[in-house]
Amino acid sequence: MRALILALSILAIVASAGVANAGLSSSPRAATEPAESATAAEDTSQQTENQIGLTKAKRRAVQRGLTRLGFDTKANGTFDDQTRAAITRWQEERGYPATGFLNAAQHKVLLMAAAAEAAKSDRQARHRGGGRTRHSRNAGGPIGAIGGAMHRVVGGIFGR
Repeated sequence: MRALILALSILAIVASAGVANAGLSSSPRAATEPAESATAAEDTSQQTENQIGLTKAKRRAVQRGLTRLGFDTKANGTFDDQTRAAITRWQEERGYPATGFLNAAQHKVLLMAAAAEAAKSDRQARHRGGGRTRHSRNAGGPIGAIGGAMHRVVGGIFGR
């Protein structure tokens, strides 16, 4: 078992040697405009929102995203006055024209921001919980088996 681990370690070192010699890229990169400034100039209306093709489920996702970002609205799948007001406030905060309607780029930015906020709150919840996961002691796979065996050997030697 030790020989296998040693062989795999040496193989990994040899395989990664070429990556270390690769160096920096000398090709120029094209400058891109930030997504938010490019979409701020786009027209947003009922027509542009209809082009997105929002189903009832996608409208609920938008409403949940708005709520996650602090713009409370009911997730009922219908863009009523409350939802339109929340979209308008979100647009104002982001520097978009405050129309109350989304275009495709704004829809994408809103969902990405909501997902990032959800991930952030998940990390904070795990941190408050002590950062331990359910499998912190008994990791699966060959590495977990090796770690578990080492823990038993070391614990047996030192009387733990």
